[in-house]
Amino acid sequence: MNELMLPDVPATSAPSAPARMEAFTFGDPVPVLDRREIMDYFESVLVGKWYEPPVSLDGLAKAFRSAVHHSSPIYVKLNILSSCFLPHPALSRADFEAWALDDLVLGNAYMERRASRLGRTIKLVPAKARYVRRGKEVDQYWWVPGWGLEAEFPRGEVFHLMKPDLNQEIYGIPEYLAAIASALLNESATLFRRKYYLNGSHAGFILYLTDATQQQDDVDNLREALMNAKGPGNFRNLFVFAPNGKPDGLQVIPVSEVAAKDEFMSIKNVTRDDLLAAHRVPPQLMGIIPNNTGGFGDVEKAAQVFARNELVPLMNRYRQLNDWLGEEVIRFEPYTITSEAPPAIQS
Repeated sequence: MNELMLPDVPATSAPSAPARMEAFTFGDPVPVLDRREIMDYFESVLVGKWYEPPVSLDGLAKAFRSAVHHSSPIYVKLNILSSCFLPHPALSRADFEAWALDDLVLGNAYMERRASRLGRTIKLVPAKARYVRRGKEVDQYWWVPGWGLEAEFPRGEVFHLMKPDLNQEIYGIPEYLAAIASALLNESATLFRRKYYLNGSHAGFILYLTDATQQQDDVDNLREALMNAKGPGNFRNLFVFAPNGKPDGLQVIPVSEVAAKDEFMSIKNVTRDDLLAAHRVPPQLMGIIPNNTGGFGDVEKAAQVFARNELVPLMNRYRQLNDWLGEEVIRFEPYTITSEAPPAIQS
């Protein structure tokens, strides 16, 4: 929690008094170079039988759907990887997608090996990284879905794929972590605007009447018509009658337009750019409409550069499972973009 102490300045007409200090709380977000760096000394804390992750995995999983430009780039990578993946008798396409999703969202992915009596790999089953904890012993992993429900995996039968971290080597850290604040700000702006319209207690416009020649009955009927027009979730309109006022005896003053000129669009656009920069996915691959007349350029060239810079390194990372197993289970076909029409779907 970050607090800013400001003095309460007295009015000029009041006698001088000692300044009082009042706290203004801004919530949990703090700069990365503020007091939070003291937590780096704790790294991954040992709690009983296992180490706790340095970043809340539950928080990362919940923040995954906080903004459309945060989850969509991850699904773009996942869909392309799944389309290039070649299923293996020991690893299905669905299990690979679950394993890759854990890696892209949480920075950690675990694969449990099910072996026969002769030691041959029969099945590879992904373990949800959100509930896996690394034990204090070598090659020890725990399944912790809840309090008092922990169970130890067989030793040496769990492969841990992790994104490297600067502060510790026990758990991986997702590479988009710097953009989490932008994703949450994007979500807050959307929820604020949604609650603004659902509330329905704000004014839509002010009907300003200054013409003194109007009959009082007509004025009363107009006021009653405006009162009966509002309903649940609608804007509440206001009526002001000021006889002998200025020219333009009847005016409609829109109030909602004032509220519409806030920073909503700026926040949405800036946070979107932050998230796209963190995930490094070309906007044309995500269906984003360009604001300029020139567009985003050639989509095929952008997809080829994206595949070379992002997908190939991801595929190579996932091939680490082959080195651990001693056999080729993770296989990909080349990612190609063709202009040919897709085959017809048979009914």
